[in-house]
Amino acid sequence: MPVTTLRFPINLDTYKPLKLDPTNSTLTNEQRETLKANIQVCRDTIVFFTAIAAAKGLGGHTGGAYDTVPEVMILDAFFRGVPDKFVPIFFDEAGHRVATQYLMATLLGDLDAENLLHYREPYSKLLAHPERDRTPGVKFSGGRLGHLWAYVNGVAIANPNRVVFCLGSDGSQQEGNNAEAARLAVAKNLNIKLIIDDNNSTCSGYPSDYLTGFSVGKTLSGHGLTVLPGEGEDLDDLYCRLCEAVTTVGPVAVVNKRKMCPGIAGVEGTHLGHDALSRDLAIAYLETGGHTQAVNYLKGIVPLKASYTFAGSSSKTRHIFDATVVSLLSHLTPSERQEKVMCIDSDLGESCGINKISQAYPEIFYRGGIMERGNFSAAAGFGMEKGKQGIFSTYSAFLEMCISEITMARLNKSNVLCQFSHSGIDEIADNSCHFGLNNMFADNGLEDGYETRLYYPADGGQMKACVETIFHQPGLRFIFSSRSPVPDIFNADGKPLFGESYTFIPGKDDIVREGTSGYIVSFGEVLYRALDVVKKLKQEGIDVGLINKPTLNMVDEEIITHIGSTPFVLVVESLNRRTGLGSRFGSWLLERGLSPKYAYMGTHQEGCSGIWEQLPHQGIDAIGIMNKVKELLT
Repeated sequence: MPVTTLRFPINLDTYKPLKLDPTNSTLTNEQRETLKANIQVCRDTIVFFTAIAAAKGLGGHTGGAYDTVPEVMILDAFFRGVPDKFVPIFFDEAGHRVATQYLMATLLGDLDAENLLHYREPYSKLLAHPERDRTPGVKFSGGRLGHLWAYVNGVAIANPNRVVFCLGSDGSQQEGNNAEAARLAVAKNLNIKLIIDDNNSTCSGYPSDYLTGFSVGKTLSGHGLTVLPGEGEDLDDLYCRLCEAVTTVGPVAVVNKRKMCPGIAGVEGTHLGHDALSRDLAIAYLETGGHTQAVNYLKGIVPLKASYTFAGSSSKTRHIFDATVVSLLSHLTPSERQEKVMCIDSDLGESCGINKISQAYPEIFYRGGIMERGNFSAAAGFGMEKGKQGIFSTYSAFLEMCISEITMARLNKSNVLCQFSHSGIDEIADNSCHFGLNNMFADNGLEDGYETRLYYPADGGQMKACVETIFHQPGLRFIFSSRSPVPDIFNADGKPLFGESYTFIPGKDDIVREGTSGYIVSFGEVLYRALDVVKKLKQEGIDVGLINKPTLNMVDEEIITHIGSTPFVLVVESLNRRTGLGSRFGSWLLERGLSPKYAYMGTHQEGCSGIWEQLPHQGIDAIGIMNKVKELLT
């Protein structure tokens, strides 16, 4: 056990390492009391350090990690008691439960307790999802929700004489790839044990309400797994079922029913625990446990502030999207709406920017659960007929999961309007696995394929105009938006570039500033940063221009000829440098016989955690853009 420092105000030395043998399924009184005490100190610690992150403005995801502490404590005791029998890794297919990994790394001596005070801070190495080799003691990368079971099947194949655990949830089990993982595990009789936190709570609410008929236990049983259901907060029953799972050869699912955040007043049984507890709720909880020092520490937290700000009005374009759609739908009669439009979410409606649609027109809105592939295809199937369209939305990071379904939609000439929010990396606290980087993958058809268009509006005004223009158009239309707010873009006369008189034209680029020394080409949440650079350069007497490219996969022949005849062209974006606009734009210039100096900047390395720090970390903030322009001018 590590010696905890006085700077960490909860005494982790009270945690007593326990050794348990799963062949004995009955706890002694002493073992039971030790487990209870360990569970309590670990739950208190998770509440504390996740709430620190929330108070700093970093989020933190308390509930999932808090919920699963009892089973993690028993697993830890198994690993200590019979080490040769297990692969001693707390694999978890819910990346938001990363607080578990950091707490266990601390208890096992790989991480100093003081590090927990810096959970989710930039460069702290306590990232928002577990990433292998980035944090001492973390032995796997959790990635996106519901993606790990299939991977852990391979771990079980590689370790045929040992038991492998994978922590799951009713939310992660909604993902379709788990059905494939289940079939392989059963067919090959893999010695893998799933431990499912079945708390009937996800971001959108309660699966029992929006996915009626779905049952984790029945689903897994139908695949052929042995399923051991029970109450997660009944310690003796939980221990007995885990022992049975370990001593049963083959794949077993231990399904633990519990309310989310049991014992936390104001949170228990709600989906509020998905993110970190607010400071007030955490303080109230910790006060009941007598953690005075931890409470005082929380009270003294000062929110972190971004060093980069913008003036003037701003908006989150993802929320302009749904407001505009609602306005357009209002011009249809109720029967027309129901006949011509359906909208489906993937458990992220409020965050993605389609929540207003569900509120205004619930009769056309489907809460699809955490099933991105199937939900996209449902929207595409609805839009198979001329005059009908499906509306689909999720995070841009999950676009990669829908590539095959996008191809099927194109082959079927479907009409789908997709809003992929959280594009790029700005304010993506969940770090690398949630970066929306490979958006251009959506444009994966052939030259004569059914029309596909990729749009990334620069501000709220352009988002509104874009949606108004393309809403009734046929084909696959992908609209991207950042998680972060963006300021309104103004022309050189100080007037909104995308004001009331503006009309969006697909494929048409916008001249934000003219320039003779060369041009920066950008879009989305990087555009206003590039505009800052252009303004400062003009003050220095360097006449650099700026182009906004809101249609990512069409060439504006007039604009590319105009800028291609100047000394340089620099594409700056927050998409993947390998697959983004910059990787195409140079070829477009060469194909037209244009040969300015050319360079492109984009996201090119793993994230640093934090919020606003992601763009400077990649060198695509105003300072990085400025330096690159001056390099091209030499």
